[in-house]
Amino acid sequence: MKKGINLGIVTLVASLGGFLFGFDMAVISGVLPLIQKQFLLTPAQEGWFVSSALVGCIIGVAFSGELSDRLGRKKILLIAALLFFFSALGCAFLPGFSMVVAARIIGGIGIGFASNVVPLYISEIAPAKIRGRLVTCYQFALTFGILVAYLSNATLLHYYRATPEVWRIMFGVGIIPALLFMSGLSIIPESPRWLMLQGKHAEGLEISNRINTEAVTGIQSGRPDAGIQRQGPYKELLAPGMRRALFIGILLPLLSQFSGINAIIYYGPSILHNAGVSLSNSLASQVIFGVANMLFTLIAIWKVDRWGRRPLYLLGTAGAAVALLLTGFCFYYSVTTGIWLFLCVLAFLACFAFSIGPLKFVVASEIFPNAIRGRALAISIMVMWVADTIVGQITPLMLNGVGSAATFWFFALFCLIAFILVFYYLPETKGRSLEQIEASWQKDGLKDKSLKD
Repeated sequence: MKKGINLGIVTLVASLGGFLFGFDMAVISGVLPLIQKQFLLTPAQEGWFVSSALVGCIIGVAFSGELSDRLGRKKILLIAALLFFFSALGCAFLPGFSMVVAARIIGGIGIGFASNVVPLYISEIAPAKIRGRLVTCYQFALTFGILVAYLSNATLLHYYRATPEVWRIMFGVGIIPALLFMSGLSIIPESPRWLMLQGKHAEGLEISNRINTEAVTGIQSGRPDAGIQRQGPYKELLAPGMRRALFIGILLPLLSQFSGINAIIYYGPSILHNAGVSLSNSLASQVIFGVANMLFTLIAIWKVDRWGRRPLYLLGTAGAAVALLLTGFCFYYSVTTGIWLFLCVLAFLACFAFSIGPLKFVVASEIFPNAIRGRALAISIMVMWVADTIVGQITPLMLNGVGSAATFWFFALFCLIAFILVFYYLPETKGRSLEQIEASWQKDGLKDKSLKD
């Protein structure tokens, strides 16, 4: 008999995709001023260098759902790892600005794959009672990747400031976790749910038994027809029982980006400076925000399967709205040189990190039907990336046009909208298998918030 599969190791390996996601997106903060100086970039070139990875992300997400449904979750994760590896290698060694941008696009495609398939894979292999916790580990790994990138950038800049093209070393550090990700993928199994959808019932049952969990209700029940259902068409999402799932799956990631998290992270150093915190440089301030973002994510890991998705989401969106409202008042009344602005920003980061940030991935990975989950989740993640792009474009315009106070109040409004959406439309999925959640949608549109049978 084959050895059992350690669920913790499987989650750790899969979460490396989130780590690479966070690292690749954050490393640019230390690279940008150095590469701008070396290549004498125009503002347009500088913007293209930053957004090139985002272009890759959109391409990756656009194809990730279809490919993961056809080829399997594990193969797409391996492709993402290879893309991360070649991107880091290319940025470290390829000559010329255009070649580095091409490498960034390749890395972005890997991010697009990982941002969809990692939470999808973890949700499909996890037992219902700890599924929220395990999917949240993806977000924790993402925030850890961001923090490591900040620390790596600061360390390299401190010790190798005089080294020509030190920014290439910053990119090159990403080769190490990419190799670890590739190596780890060789020891984890394919998603048993995906195998079931391909008609490979025996193989899916074996993996489920080796994990020794109730990860796949259909497989473990031994139903003779458990593996017959194949890929479903997109129109399944428009069925009466699934429309609310699609509605939630689109709006939650959209509202998460319009909460203003990227504006806070981007303008974090200047906010801390105005708050009177003494920091040696902007990278050090980013480390403070990175630590806060990572540590508060632990609250979600701790409570998401105890309290449930709804309570955490409601508490987080309400807290974020209040924190942003108070941040706006700090700017409105010019209270920007003391501790209050600093505390308001940290309060927002805390609320985002234990609710809005990780739970959008948890919920989106749970609510869609098995036969179309990969492609449906890709739609959800695509909305997140598009919203991210929009917020990135409008934030500086709003700061210059209506001022900092009104900008933060604008973001507070979207947190309030998210609170209302969760209160009226989001069901509690804690402790339910994915098959039970799907059956409840199909049965009555999930009108009962507690998912009662």
